[in-house]
Amino acid sequence: MVSTSSLLAFAAMCFVVIAIPGPSVLFVIGRALAHGRRAALATVLGNLLGSYALVVIVALGLGPLVQGSAHVLTAVQLAGAAYLSHLGVQAIRHRDRLRADMAVPAGRKRGDLRTVLDGLLVGVTNPKGLVFFAAVLPQFVHYDAGGIPAQMMILGLVPAAVGLCCDTLWGLGASAARSWFAASDRRLSAIGAAGGTALIGLGVLVALTSR
Repeated sequence: MVSTSSLLAFAAMCFVVIAIPGPSVLFVIGRALAHGRRAALATVLGNLLGSYALVVIVALGLGPLVQGSAHVLTAVQLAGAAYLSHLGVQAIRHRDRLRADMAVPAGRKRGDLRTVLDGLLVGVTNPKGLVFFAAVLPQFVHYDAGGIPAQMMILGLVPAAVGLCCDTLWGLGASAARSWFAASDRRLSAIGAAGGTALIGLGVLVALTSR
């Protein structure tokens, strides 16, 4: 069983991480700005499915490995911290990408299934999510209780729920403020810059956190 303290600590970290505008959040915002609220919500659903697929992949592949070696866990943690920092630097360097998303004609209709699949693809290929689950998820597992993969998949429901709430709020907010964002490139780039800075800070936090 996953302990209550582990669930609460993991939920707190998930909220901080997921609220940061990473690749999935930026994609949701981009779809909201380009196509409106319906497309944003369909994208959120796709992201949710893709992100939990990452949880399953990490749980089944990494769980048995880190259970047998503390050195593997440390290596994964440090590699993840370095890559999160790298993603933060890239987000700051390329903080104007939302403008490209808004270049899609607003009148172009997109099917709901296509939009969900687009979101799923972004979610399952999101390096921020993969690194977070691989580097952080094992730290909240109760190793003495056994069933490491099952514990990881249970814990993975926490970021799924938090992500559903946060991404929905981002999507609804962006769709409601389409004209305000469109009026200034600086407002769009500020989202990417803030997210990049937060990712760098998260990378440092992951590196300094002991199990």
